[in-house]
Amino acid sequence: MIKATNIQKYFGELQVLKGVDLRIKAGEVVSIVGPSGAGKTTLLQILGTLDNQSNKKESELEINGIDVTSLKDKALAAFRNNHIGFIFQFHQLLPEFSAIENVCIPAFIKRTGKAEAETRATELLIFLGLSNRMHHRPNELSGGEQQRVAVARALINNPSIILADEPSGNLDSESADKLHQLFFQLRDEFGQTFVIVTHNEELADMADRKLTMIDGQITDQYVERSLGSPKKP
Repeated sequence: MIKATNIQKYFGELQVLKGVDLRIKAGEVVSIVGPSGAGKTTLLQILGTLDNQSNKKESELEINGIDVTSLKDKALAAFRNNHIGFIFQFHQLLPEFSAIENVCIPAFIKRTGKAEAETRATELLIFLGLSNRMHHRPNELSGGEQQRVAVARALINNPSIILADEPSGNLDSESADKLHQLFFQLRDEFGQTFVIVTHNEELADMADRKLTMIDGQITDQYVERSLGSPKKP
């Protein structure tokens, strides 16, 4: 599913990633933890093709069997839109659009027809418990509701991989717990692979594998277990 080898990243003279190797199987939920500045978000952005590693010629990044480093900009954007969904801490919803309109945006970028996109968005919002909030704008939604809209947006194109960066960091504990359980429900329902950067130890410990990053390197991980329901913290 994801194969990354010797991923390095420099910002000027500062080396943020120092030769990261990573293998993630289809259907896994993998958490990445570590102190601020360890390189977690930078790694996630590279895995999501939002940024490039500094050593392309000496590294490898393969997603769904495709060498994404070989793709030109237009093909890479299409690959990202089709195969990868993103969930961010601060939702990144467009305030002038309703929940269902926000969810439909990636589908419209994919050139999905309006009726088909709205049907899929409606199904997702109902699944996520937002059937009566579909036509509300973000400022009319709670933080937990906004994050579930963001989850629906990430799922609209049926991506095989969901990348989440501190997805519950801006939520109260009850909303965070519901979101954490939702990730595993989605994996079981739709078969997505999840890579989650988090400071929430409860969420991290629920994952199939927990990776720890320190100073630009993955230093350890929990022993891999069989895929299935979330591990009890």
